[in-house]
Amino acid sequence: MTIGEHQTWLVDFYRSRQWYDLSYAIRLNFLSEEVGEVSQALRALEIGRDHPGEPSRSLTDKENQVREELADVLDQVLILAAKYGMTPTDLIKQSETKLAQRFIAVEEPLE
Repeated sequence: MTIGEHQTWLVDFYRSRQWYDLSYAIRLNFLSEEVGEVSQALRALEIGRDHPGEPSRSLTDKENQVREELADVLDQVLILAAKYGMTPTDLIKQSETKLAQRFIAVEEPLE
């Protein structure tokens, strides 16, 4: 499945549950929540957590948690993009164009 196909699937999935129609403010709240969960998962992976009541987790479990939370962030970004008529390709092109204009055009050529 390509990222564009995933966006289409995701929109259909969200629409089937009436989640797609939630406001941009609610969607941003969900995105912020997921970013916080990425932060927590990375902290657990990189420096650990000393939290009473939390069982020890394997490295694989911690890596899987980071992967899951990053995927949740990606899904929220893809839903926001879809709501504003943007495709993943649009976002990728925008990113590459901005970086090229900002940095590549002003850097000295490598020798």
